[in-house]
Amino acid sequence: MIRPHDLALFPLPQIRRATPADIAAIVAIEKESFIDPWEQAVFLEALTYYPTTYFVAECDGAVVGFVVGGLEDTGENIYGHLCNLGVSPRYRRRGIAKLLVNRVEHQFALELATGVQLEVRVSNTAAQRFYHRMRYREVFGIEHYYANGEDAIVMMKWFRF
Repeated sequence: MIRPHDLALFPLPQIRRATPADIAAIVAIEKESFIDPWEQAVFLEALTYYPTTYFVAECDGAVVGFVVGGLEDTGENIYGHLCNLGVSPRYRRRGIAKLLVNRVEHQFALELATGVQLEVRVSNTAAQRFYHRMRYREVFGIEHYYANGEDAIVMMKWFRF
């Protein structure tokens, strides 16, 4: 287990916009992290649609995490949508996910979003705790959201009212 004072031993990752050259590493992290991973084509398509809200974390020249965000305009409000977040298991518990979420939230705010939404598996209590610490709150559930039939919790964080 990594203790807080041990974090100084790890170099801080660089957070930068994703490029097509990052997709193979992103797909590898995705496959290590999720039971129903996105395919490479989905990551490439997301990069085409959301180039300003798609980031990677890089340590020592290697991609170790990513966040895919999108903007949704309802006509009344613009919301950020945190579509996918992953950190390589070897780099977890070092604050990388927090850095990635903070960066995409910052970009959403720059692009005039009033808040951010995300979906998380009902069974993924670790992710729910993480998002609570990041000031996200549950707003409703969606039955049978995931491919295996599992329900999702929709969480939101508002920037301004």
